[in-house]
Amino acid sequence: MERGHSAGSAKTARLATAQSCQDSGDSVSELPEWRPAVYRKCTDILWLLLFCLFWAGLMFISGYAVVAGAAERLVLGYDSFGNICGRKNTPVEGANLSGLDMTNKKYVFFLNSCSLEIQSPKISSLSLCVSSCPQQQLNSLEDLQSFARNNDSFLCVYSLNVSSYTVNPKAAQLCPTLPVPPSKSFPLFNRCVPQNPECYSKYASVLISMVNEMDVFHRILSGILAGRDTVIGLSVLALAFSLILVLAFRFIQTLFIHTLIALVVFGLLFVSGVLWWLHYDYRNDPSTELETEKENVKFLLGYAIFSTIITVVLLTLIFVLRKRLPFSVQLFRIVGKIIGRIPFLLFQPLWTFLILIVFWVFWVAVLLSLGTAGTAQATSGGQVEYRALSGICCMAWYHFVGLIWTSEFILACQQMVIAGAVVTCYFNRNKNNPPPHPVLSSISVLFCYHLGTAVKGSFLITLLRIPRIVLLYFCNILNQKHAYTTTAINGTNFCTSAKDAACILARNSAKLASISCFGDFLLFLGKVFVVCFTVFGGLMAFNYHRQLQAWVVPLLLVGFFAYLMSHSLLSVFEVTADAMFLCFAIDMETNDGTAEKPYFVDQELLTFVSQSNKLTEGQNHRNTRPFQDNEDGTELQPMT
Repeated sequence: MERGHSAGSAKTARLATAQSCQDSGDSVSELPEWRPAVYRKCTDILWLLLFCLFWAGLMFISGYAVVAGAAERLVLGYDSFGNICGRKNTPVEGANLSGLDMTNKKYVFFLNSCSLEIQSPKISSLSLCVSSCPQQQLNSLEDLQSFARNNDSFLCVYSLNVSSYTVNPKAAQLCPTLPVPPSKSFPLFNRCVPQNPECYSKYASVLISMVNEMDVFHRILSGILAGRDTVIGLSVLALAFSLILVLAFRFIQTLFIHTLIALVVFGLLFVSGVLWWLHYDYRNDPSTELETEKENVKFLLGYAIFSTIITVVLLTLIFVLRKRLPFSVQLFRIVGKIIGRIPFLLFQPLWTFLILIVFWVFWVAVLLSLGTAGTAQATSGGQVEYRALSGICCMAWYHFVGLIWTSEFILACQQMVIAGAVVTCYFNRNKNNPPPHPVLSSISVLFCYHLGTAVKGSFLITLLRIPRIVLLYFCNILNQKHAYTTTAINGTNFCTSAKDAACILARNSAKLASISCFGDFLLFLGKVFVVCFTVFGGLMAFNYHRQLQAWVVPLLLVGFFAYLMSHSLLSVFEVTADAMFLCFAIDMETNDGTAEKPYFVDQELLTFVSQSNKLTEGQNHRNTRPFQDNEDGTELQPMT
């Protein structure tokens, strides 16, 4: 998506970069030497310290959310005495009926369900946690007593013993208003909803008003909690799709590329059609009264428009680039050959994925706790009220920045490890005898010297993802994969590496741009495939649970996680190809194919680049004979 729709602008940006590089260094002496660094030093240390300070703030927010929050209140519900239904509780000072064990009492029951009123910010009726909702109308205290004994569900205040229902003079005030209408449990908030038409109308009206008065932040949180099982299941589905694509790209064939493109086209058209259909269905549904349902309609319209635009753009690009399919097969064959020399590269995304999963689970748990942060205070009547704390919105935004920055940092570390391993093997004369343990060597270099560069790169890329269209030129200069590859070679900081990589790629853009562009485009189509079919599964799953759920936001979260999963796994091929082409550009600039300066590149890659770009005429001034097993030149030695 990013690569496809901005191809023209990216070309302009590369030309501007080339002109900038030419203006900044006209003499050869000013150009970097591009020699693999043997003796390294730590880079971007201040950024690493800044990241540590940022995470100290995240840990403070996390501790605050855990202490002050209770995410279960959103989905499980709670009674008037501060007890959360369905779990054990801790006592609240001043509330005698708080701190009870409600493990077997999972439903909220209102004693006056037929005449509810809102007394800001809560419902006026007393509420209790009960084991089950009354399925039949109860007309007397004897009926209440019989229901309690038969169903082990007590509809009177906890302090009233079941044997005293019919003899206690205060039973009328401590038990529900008679007659008690039949009710059923509500699917989201576990409320006992009356089935009597008159009572239901009044109950629904008050509940709608209560939910609509919730701020968007809390409605989103309730939707995430309600659909948490679906979100987890869809994330597992996205992982399965991503693993299938990794194996398919590793052993790629022409038939697979055609199949992938056909599935992507089908997925884009189908998802766009389903989104428009759901928007039409919601908009014309007369029962759409809740604010969350109205928000679903707005979000679905936005999703449908966005999906349609992306579909048109990608279909156009697929049509334009259809003639380059044979070259893409050869490209992935060469990339697969490099990965074959470093087989552990295929396992590299696994630890990245596991770390991302742990971080995402931690992030969502803190977000849910943060959204319910409040203090429990006992009232004069022994009941409990929860009062929201100030500064929660600011903490939520800080927490959101932490999600993007940390995710980008984890992915940046993976990209640096892959780039370092590829560089180590590329700048090795004997291709049949690669250096030992290139992946472990790259990991050790990253953690010992270049964590600060990964922090700085991930932060700058995070900032530039938002105004990417406006700042496309700077995004081209700050392309993180090429900057990380340059850091792996020269051991320079992020900005210097990004500038050097941008300059050398700009000078060789005619040779490499079209090859790299279509290879990355195919990988991006793989990511679109994962997102499309995961989102389609989400649409089908969430559409069955419309009531009170802002499910379009959890759906967006599912799409985001699906993209990150597929990006994490497929980035092995993407970073390997980008690192290979950057090394090729460096090789072509610093060597001439003579006995004194032989190329590091093997003949297959050199022939592929020449054929794909039809540059054989432009290569006449170079000696394009195969590389020689020669000990001349500088090799990147693995760190031991």
